[in-house]
Amino acid sequence: MLIKQANDILSSEITDQSVYEERRRFMTSSIGLAVAASLLPIQSSVAGYGGKPLTFNKNSQFDTSEDLTSYDKITNYNNFYEFGTDKYTPAKNAQALTTDPWSVQIEGEVEKPGLLHMEDILKQHAIEERIYRLRCVERWSMVIPWLGFPLAKLIKQVKPTSKAKYVQFETLHRPSEMNGQKRAVLDWPYIEGLRIDEAMNPLTILAVGLYGEVMPKQNGAPLRLVVPWKYGYKSIKSIVKIRFTDKEPVSSWTKVAPNEYGFYSNVNPDVDHPRWSQSKERRIGDFLKRDTLPFNGYAEQVASLYHGMDLKKYY
Repeated sequence: MLIKQANDILSSEITDQSVYEERRRFMTSSIGLAVAASLLPIQSSVAGYGGKPLTFNKNSQFDTSEDLTSYDKITNYNNFYEFGTDKYTPAKNAQALTTDPWSVQIEGEVEKPGLLHMEDILKQHAIEERIYRLRCVERWSMVIPWLGFPLAKLIKQVKPTSKAKYVQFETLHRPSEMNGQKRAVLDWPYIEGLRIDEAMNPLTILAVGLYGEVMPKQNGAPLRLVVPWKYGYKSIKSIVKIRFTDKEPVSSWTKVAPNEYGFYSNVNPDVDHPRWSQSKERRIGDFLKRDTLPFNGYAEQVASLYHGMDLKKYY
């Protein structure tokens, strides 16, 4: 059997959005539910890393009745300053990035530090499809069918010590391929972080793909964080290092503009960005704005993490 590499997949071979959405509508209909029950688990396979197929199941717990943002919009409207500061150049410039082979360094307050290779990560952790909203601080949002696995599973694998209170993530620093890093727009490499209880929350995933495809380079290939109740810049892309620490990491955007980008970065319609209101957002592809939901609509799952905290102070 011929297994195609991620770089060999043509856009024409990717499931068209209309077909993908029609399949979702069928599976959630009364007839579809009966058929789906006989077919569970729903399993698919696409080209992976190291010549291995990437197999995944759909997790219906994280489905939504909202319309999905089209594959074209998700992959051509991106925040990825390593490949350009506007929204459109990353889709072109990111194609220079070498993503296979890939490895992630685990270090800090853990019992099992070391280097994890991407193909081993995919072997050790079952991949599932989860549909999450992504809300960016610039007041736009998307609904994306991610492929990934809970970050908590990797954390348990490496066994943090009792001193580990935070998890710090670091993006690849390779100016020869990431042309945006040749400019001092940020203090490279890009750094982000979470409290360890945030990292362990079941919603937090390490994503390896979207729309049934291996992660496109402009969206953070081959491994990115997705924290759906926080603004998009927390969901760091192209991760090469995960460090466990007893001190709160200084995130890249917090470092450059602490009055605008706090460590927590929870989606909060009641806390304005200094230069604009966060009470409304525009879903990419829509004309009208909609109300921003507290914690991006995931309050039931995560609000308890911040019990007793002043969320205007800890923004």
